[in-house]
Amino acid sequence: MGPQEVNIFQMIGNAGLMVRLVLFLLLFFSIASWAIIFIKYRYLRKAFKESSSFMEFFWKSRDLSDAFTKAKQLHASPIARIFRIGYVELKKLSQLPAPAGPGQSSEARGATVRRMISGTDNVQRALRRATNTEITQMTQMVPFLATTGNTTPFIGLFGTVWGIMNSFHSIGLRGSANLAAVAPGISEALIATAAGLAVAIPAVIAFNYFIQKIRTFETELHSFSADFLNIIERDIVNENRSET
Repeated sequence: MGPQEVNIFQMIGNAGLMVRLVLFLLLFFSIASWAIIFIKYRYLRKAFKESSSFMEFFWKSRDLSDAFTKAKQLHASPIARIFRIGYVELKKLSQLPAPAGPGQSSEARGATVRRMISGTDNVQRALRRATNTEITQMTQMVPFLATTGNTTPFIGLFGTVWGIMNSFHSIGLRGSANLAAVAPGISEALIATAAGLAVAIPAVIAFNYFIQKIRTFETELHSFSADFLNIIERDIVNENRSET
């Protein structure tokens, strides 16, 4: 007959109270981490997909109102949400009074230009606020994965140390120090360390993956905001300035 297989559940059942409490705590971290991994993966995958669709439509479209209609259909796209906010501010800019014509005084023309510049500043601030909001939303719950990866190995180690202490204490009470007496208690205690590593490793991998994706998205958000402002400056503000 070959060596007896390790029965994890039996070892957990034979472990001490503190070790079992540690294992339950690690189980909580594991469930919470996997829930966050599943939620954020679905969120980012859908966000990337819809944002790519919107960007393709945006650069092919010649009318911002058509892009706005498309953006309202893509609820999971951070770039589409940023565009909607910028477009609303842009509509406020377009409602500024137009120049009266060539006969308008230089003072009046200057006031009109200043209002336009102020309007574009409002668009820029709105885009900046929207970008920060989207980045904050994308990073929600992700730091918990870092906390899990950093703390659960030590939580497991604490359970192991506590279990080994109890094993040696029992050995001292029984007065027996042979391997057969020491091994079961130590092996049961070491489960906590193994569990801590099993919880930490996926959390660390997922944290690094999500951070890399979020940084990529952050770059795209800032780039789109800059491009959108350039379009406003080139096609709208400069056109109105030329009319003055």
